[in-house]
Amino acid sequence: MAGARPNFPKAAPVIRALADRGIRQHLVHTGQHYDERMSDVFFRQLGLPEPDQNLAVGSGSHASQTGETMVRLEALFRESRPRLVVVYGDVNSTLAAALVAAKLTIPIAHVEAGLRSFNRSMPEEINRLVTDRLADLLFATSPDALVHLGNEGIAAEKVFFVGNPMIDTLLANLHLFEASAIGRQLNLPDQYAVATLHRPANVDDPGDAAELVKVMHGVADRIQVVVPLHPRGRENLAHAGFFRHPGIRVIDPLGYIEFLSLVRGARAVVTDSGGVQEETTVLGVPCLTLRAETERPVTISHGTNRLVTREELVESVTGLLSAERRTDGWPVPPLWDGRAGERIAEVIARFVGTD
Repeated sequence: MAGARPNFPKAAPVIRALADRGIRQHLVHTGQHYDERMSDVFFRQLGLPEPDQNLAVGSGSHASQTGETMVRLEALFRESRPRLVVVYGDVNSTLAAALVAAKLTIPIAHVEAGLRSFNRSMPEEINRLVTDRLADLLFATSPDALVHLGNEGIAAEKVFFVGNPMIDTLLANLHLFEASAIGRQLNLPDQYAVATLHRPANVDDPGDAAELVKVMHGVADRIQVVVPLHPRGRENLAHAGFFRHPGIRVIDPLGYIEFLSLVRGARAVVTDSGGVQEETTVLGVPCLTLRAETERPVTISHGTNRLVTREELVESVTGLLSAERRTDGWPVPPLWDGRAGERIAEVIARFVGTD
């Protein structure tokens, strides 16, 4: 079951590996991201099968989106009675599916379990905590996730360290990420930065948005910044003058291949997204995460990521631009080897009795 853009690269290798084992699947797209650029294009590019069901929930408040997804999933689960519900990540669809499955006593598998920011003001953190408490199979992407689940009293026999299926998708498509092609398409200079900004703490409050715009203009004084802008926060950023700097290049959201081609060619990435921290780690692109904490610390200890405040951002970008590009490679987190989907499928096959 998938519902939003971050889920699709995680789901693709698992769906493929389960299909290779002959396990029958019913793919549900909740429609949390309903724009073609945020959803349908990912299905095409990642080779995902057409969803068996699209709930077309759309946007809304956290309560309305989660509640509407629960109502529609309850009817579907009552009718189909799946042997296992597989959920991905930490979006509202993930929480909704876990709650409905638990109340109907249907087992749950959570792919990307155990990630913790320890910041409960983040809606995603609540989704992670609740989903992991309800799950019967918990698939961890990094060693720190194992520690968190153990500290929370999750039984060890439920937890499996499998690696990161999002990285399976990245490695499988690496040969398609052509930085020069996207650079020509967008008429970019040789050196540019990429920014992805959508977290509530950065864009929801007009004051925060204004501060963000000020520092991003400071970055754009030093290097052109390409911003595939998420619909969330667009109005506040526009009102604060984000678009007015000649070094800020705002574009519509990109497909998977196009976005990672853009990132691969970037001198640096500024983000508040979780998945981008992981993708830049494997691509070897310096990443500055504009947050106080991250639920993916392995991208700092084993990758290119660094946490920065707004006050530190311009100086940090300046430092990156003055440093030599690293050419000797970066350490790769354990089990980020392109086989996480296979390991997940093996566990699920044993669980449902098809192995």
